[in-house]
Formats: sequence, C-alpha cells, structure tokens
Amino acid sequence: MQSVMFCTLLSNIVPVFYTKYANLLLKYHDQSELEYTLKNVTEKHPSITHLYPIGYSVQGVPLWVLSIGVSPRIHQVGIPEVKYIANIHGNEPVGRELLLYFIEYLVGNYKHNKDIQALINSTRIHFLPALNPDGFKRSVPGDCRGDTGRTNFNDVDLNRNFPYIFSHNVSPLQSETLAAMQWFQSETFVLSATLHGGALVAVYPLSFNTKGLTGEAKAPDDEVFRYLARTYANTHKTMHKGNVCSDTFAGGITNAAEWYPILGCLQDYNYIMGQCLELTLEVSCCKYPTEDQLPRLWEENKLALLELTKQVHKGIKGRVLNSAGDGIPKAILHIGVQNRRYIYQANSYGEFYKILMPGKYMVQITAHGYLPSTRLVTVNDNIGSYSADIYDFSLQREEAETTGHEASMCVSCS
Repeated sequence: MQSVMFCTLLSNIVPVFYTKYANLLLKYHDQSELEYTLKNVTEKHPSITHLYPIGYSVQGVPLWVLSIGVSPRIHQVGIPEVKYIANIHGNEPVGRELLLYFIEYLVGNYKHNKDIQALINSTRIHFLPALNPDGFKRSVPGDCRGDTGRTNFNDVDLNRNFPYIFSHNVSPLQSETLAAMQWFQSETFVLSATLHGGALVAVYPLSFNTKGLTGEAKAPDDEVFRYLARTYANTHKTMHKGNVCSDTFAGGITNAAEWYPILGCLQDYNYIMGQCLELTLEVSCCKYPTEDQLPRLWEENKLALLELTKQVHKGIKGRVLNSAGDGIPKAILHIGVQNRRYIYQANSYGEFYKILMPGKYMVQITAHGYLPSTRLVTVNDNIGSYSADIYDFSLQREEAETTGHEASMCVSCS
C-alpha cells in the first residue's frame, strides 16, 4: 500500500515521467536490465547523456558509466566533474538502484526544474551503478548480514584492492580495480561518493592510520570532509539521527579509520592519488533489502544525493596561464589558511578545482620554468550560483633557464 501511494503521488506531479520512473524502483535490475535502462536513457536524452564502458569484470561483463551534462562526451574547461559508484560489494545492491533512479530523476526533470537544469548545465556527473557485477550475480536477495556475493569472481574484496601508499597489495589488482583506476585518471574528478549497504552513515577519509589501529585518521581536508558528510547526513531523512541501525554515529557521520581501519579502499585511493574528495555512503541497514523497501530508500536519499552533488561548486576554480594565455599543465597550488595547508596539482589544461570552506586563503602558484605567483583569494558561500569562485593566475617565464625536477602532487597526512 505504501509503495502504491508513493507511485500515485509521483504520477500526480509529472504524470508521464513519474509513472514509468516509479516503476523503475519496484525491482532490482539484473545486468541485462541495467544495460537496457542505461541505453534507453541515452536514446531518449542524447543531448545531455553519454554511455561508455570503462572496462570489464573478471567474467567479461561491461562496466558501464553514464555521464550527464551539456557536454556529456568530453570535458569542458570550467565544468567540474563528479562521479558516483555503487555495488563495489556485489551483495550491497541498493546503491545501483538509487543511481539508476537518480539518473532518471535528473534527466526527467531537466526541462521542468530550474535547479536541476542549472546543475546539469554547470556540472558533468558520471554514474557507475555496478563495479562488481559478478558478485551481484551470486548475491542473495533479502540477505542483510551475509557475505555471499561481496567479493568479485576471484573472491577478492574490491574495496581492499586499490594501491595504497602505506602498504603493498596482498591480492593482485583485479580487472574491475584496474578499470576504475584508468577511469579515474581519464578525468579531473573533483567530488565523488561510493554507495554501500549494511549501515546508515556518511563516512569520510582517511581509512587507515600509520599504526593500523582503530582511531581517527585526519586528512588534510578534514574540515571539508566533515562538512560534506554532514551535508549528506543532515539532508537525508534519517541518517542524521545516528542510531537508526545497530551502530551509533554522532550526527550520522564518522571518520573511516575511527569506525574500523582498512587498507586499499576506493575512498582513500581517490583522495590520495586523484585529489578527489570522496565519501563512502552507507545507505541501508540491510545489505540486500527486499524490493518493497526501494521506494522508501530512494525517498530517504534523493535530496541528499542532489545536495551533495551541488557541493562541487563550493570553493575556487580557475586556470594557471602563461603570457600567451595557454594553460600551464601540472602547475602546483599551495593553499594556506591559518595553520592549514593544502596542495593541489592543476590538470593538463592548467585547470584547478578545489572545494574549500568560506573564508580568505593565500594561494601561491608554482610551475617549473615560471616565476611563482601569490594571491589572496576569498571563498564565498555561493552554492546557489552553481559556480565556485573563479580565479585565474598568470605566470611569467623565468628569465634565465633553470634546472629542476617536474613538480608532483603529494597529499601529506601530517
């Protein structure tokens, strides 16, 4: 009865779109149905969507990504990139359904909702609904606490399989892991989230401290991470309560290592190796709840997903240019405020995107062969404008030829 009332309510709002849209929620999609749904979206909305594979699972299943934006096929300078990943654990499939629903929600409302239109016009959003399709195929519907289907076909936990600076991997890098890593390197992702099941909490890095013990492991961007986690938890219908499931989390958020430390997780790899701020979102108390729970879970997470996506427009963005107006690849930003310091490397276009809290920051730009430039910047709280504060920097060539090593990005956890 609850799901019928839900569908009826939605159909009264936007009759054609939401009737079909709500039916999408009433079942879990197997691989063929998932592919059909994604291809159907791109056929109906070709101007703002693009479907592409990033690789294959161990058993040869394509790992499909759907991107949404006004330039869905290729990066546009000035447009930040966001990504969402689900089903890294095959027996936690709620996320794959939420992402399918979120995709339909965005494209279906693009012409009807000014906020969603502004978000899509200013952001490129990528969705990988199923990173572990082989595990999902083995998983058991209704299994809330078991591990059947958690790992990939080779029985490797993909969320322990990513390279880590403190340790070597125990298991060889898997097909799914390598595909994800290559994908991460192909774009300048700024903000990301991976959806899990089995708890209700927004988890932020780091996932491991140097002692390997349970206890908080702060990242250099800890203040921003806490803000992002609180944003999701507070917008979620119940996560902010912190005690909906068996575990208790103050405000519905937690530092990953403080919950339990792990090595080789996707979240830390994205942050340390890719400069991408990523949350782990545990979105259901049961790992694999029954299908009738899906409408409720979507309603709980819908606005939180939308609000988190908007946060990519918080902070600063811009380009580092030479005297001819061309971007300087791999320029380094040294961002300081009070006793905190952030380091960020510009991409091959000389672009940078850095999520920061409101305030004043001293930014120094360095690049091999160029004189450094320092500037005081102001970060405003302007999420509603769908654009971070824009600051372009122009560097002058050093008069005399200098020698040195190419600068490289490094995130320090001190």
